[in-house]
Amino acid sequence: MSSLITAEMQAAVGTQIGQQVSYPVSASDIRRWATAIYWPSAPPAKYLNTDEAGLTAPEDMNPFAWAALSTVAPPQASAVRGHDPDRTEKSIGISGPGLKKQLNGGVKIRYGTPMRTGDTITSVRILAGYEEREGRLGRMLFTTMADTWTNQEQQLVKRTELTLIRY
Repeated sequence: MSSLITAEMQAAVGTQIGQQVSYPVSASDIRRWATAIYWPSAPPAKYLNTDEAGLTAPEDMNPFAWAALSTVAPPQASAVRGHDPDRTEKSIGISGPGLKKQLNGGVKIRYGTPMRTGDTITSVRILAGYEEREGRLGRMLFTTMADTWTNQEQQLVKRTELTLIRY
């Protein structure tokens, strides 16, 4: 049985599939995010009563939620429409496996240093790898994308690995 992972796909592992840089994180951003995620309860006092210099964000805060200072996408990304199962490959200019169905295979998150007021966060997304398995519906392709967030001091803030299952 031939592999779903072509040589072209394997060679693309490690390719950047997106990058964003946030505006500096403000105390207001942190307080609004904390208020939203703890609603209808009040957020912990550490998000409201702390001096702005010592204010840290909730781990799950998204500094790109409202806008990004800059965004870089692969040149072909805008040409790929909707929920195309080959979207990842097409966006970086290679052929995908041509599978018809896809679903979320899970997310792993590792947190590092917390975001603080004044931090500028850089997100770099890469195609992290492929794996194949046999399932009840036939051969399945597991595609992992990694998104690494660092602050202006190059400290790890967060690393997310998203797995997409296609069959």
